[in-house]
Amino acid sequence: MNQLNKICVFCGSSDGNDLAITDTATKLGEIFAERNITLVYGAAKIGVMGTIAKSVLDNSGKVIGIIPNFLKKKEVVHLGLTKLITTQNMHERKLKMQETSDGFIALPGGMGTLEELFEIITWLQLGLHQKPIGLLNINGFYNDLIKMLETMVRKGFLSMDNYNLLLVDSNPNQLLKKMEEFKTPQLPKWLNSDRT
Repeated sequence: MNQLNKICVFCGSSDGNDLAITDTATKLGEIFAERNITLVYGAAKIGVMGTIAKSVLDNSGKVIGIIPNFLKKKEVVHLGLTKLITTQNMHERKLKMQETSDGFIALPGGMGTLEELFEIITWLQLGLHQKPIGLLNINGFYNDLIKMLETMVRKGFLSMDNYNLLLVDSNPNQLLKKMEEFKTPQLPKWLNSDRT
């Protein structure tokens, strides 16, 4: 059973136009606070990022924000966090998120969310960490992405073992259960697990 004391959430800096997404982000924040799970995230006060941070804090939970200097200067940073970590650049930010967290969840978002999600999956695939990664598929938001991954399997570009590294559910509690029960498979890969 994995101890999920700190979970990094990747999500949009926009709100989107589906209220189910912001409602679920709020619910996930409540669950984190209730279960004493610290939220680790990109430190923004706007969008889905701001929604989940506010929810955790409103319910007496803890939030660690990690943001690069250049974004901090744009005044999008949430100033009421439990802890704020500033990094030199985006790569250092993602590395710090990985080192700080016991697991990862992607909520709906845009290009940045996908980039963070796929980098952290790739690091798991390469053996750079052994932490569970969840995809919270709210209102079918990620259905087409899941179909794309299935196409990669079908066309021989993605093994089923690697496909199964991404834990998917539409229910926050069920997703957390899958993450707690996740066992890292021994995945053969042609790269060593040396630091990149």
